Amino acid sequence: MTSVHVRDVDEAVLRKLRQSARMHHRSLQGELRAILEDAAERMPDEPVADVVDLVTAQTGGSGTWSRDEIYDDDAR
Repeated sequence: MTSVHVRDVDEAVLRKLRQSARMHHRSLQGELRAILEDAAERMPDEPVADVVDLVTAQTGGSGTWSRDEIYDDDAR
């Protein structure tokens, strides 16, 4: 089995991970392994192509969404 080394873990994060490990009656290493396994199980087996996350932001302004307004050009 391959090993993974994680550097520069924030002390607050490490404290919470140790607390979680105690709650689950595991060692810190066992807790980290369980978290990684859970995260890996949530990933699809095949990469998902063309996934786009769209976010809508309100700017407080209004507009026509015309090309000239968006790109500030003459459609060149």
